[in-house]
Amino acid sequence: MQKILGYLRRAVQEYGLIENGDRIAVGISGGKDSLVLLTALQGFQRFGLLDYSLVGITLDPQFGGIPTDYSSVAAYCASLGVPYHMIPTRIGEIVFEHRQERHPCSLCAKLRRGALHDQAKALGCNKLALGHHFDDAVETFLMNLFIEGRLGCFAPKSYLARKDLTLIRPLCFAPEQDIRRAAKAEIPEIVKSRCPVDGHTTREDMKQFIYRQEKEKPGFKARVFGAMRRANVDGWGGVTYRRDLAMDDPATNGKPERFHLMEALAKQTEEQKNADSGN
Repeated sequence: MQKILGYLRRAVQEYGLIENGDRIAVGISGGKDSLVLLTALQGFQRFGLLDYSLVGITLDPQFGGIPTDYSSVAAYCASLGVPYHMIPTRIGEIVFEHRQERHPCSLCAKLRRGALHDQAKALGCNKLALGHHFDDAVETFLMNLFIEGRLGCFAPKSYLARKDLTLIRPLCFAPEQDIRRAAKAEIPEIVKSRCPVDGHTTREDMKQFIYRQEKEKPGFKARVFGAMRRANVDGWGGVTYRRDLAMDDPATNGKPERFHLMEALAKQTEEQKNADSGN
């Protein structure tokens, strides 16, 4: 869990994810990502660097009209001292029975997002933490590029004005393999997804594509993620990378000459030293 806490702290500092006084709802599906997120946020809370509170929320889609047993999640939240709320929904019925969607993931995600946002606000939370990680970001970016023909990804931090709610993704620097290891070491029980199309989605196809690319060209994921950061796609640049239009070089057809904030600050510091010394 120490590595996960390191990734989380980096994300908090890079994107300003958590502030004193925050009341953070943690979306808990019962899977490894959300439970590791909850554990890391609770562990980071104990450091005393920031004063915030946590609330766990689970939405049960009730696939096939059958409730899922989340008693293990409730027990784990109790062991961490985190209040927990399980909300039954009819999302499974709407998506698979009434609408009978051929491609159900989009509608299901939309319904779950709306319900989760509403519950977070109802519980007095100003932020909602989601368990998306490093691999999710690379997959989403490439899916948007290859399938929709656009450059985009979910953001590490975004504000929903209509809900007055901020979404944060504190595991955005954590690779899935490290989350898997942390879950195996820390989480007593994982609740397996009962979604009828689990493992048979476009995202799963993209996972396999990335796996093959990584195997053939080691470092593929890191390079894609680095490109997202340097181009500051949807805020992924954070405080490390920025596009300062004043630094664009016309000779490179408008492409930014620099992105790295530290380089820019170092250059400014050196120029100031030279000016002070009269050079």
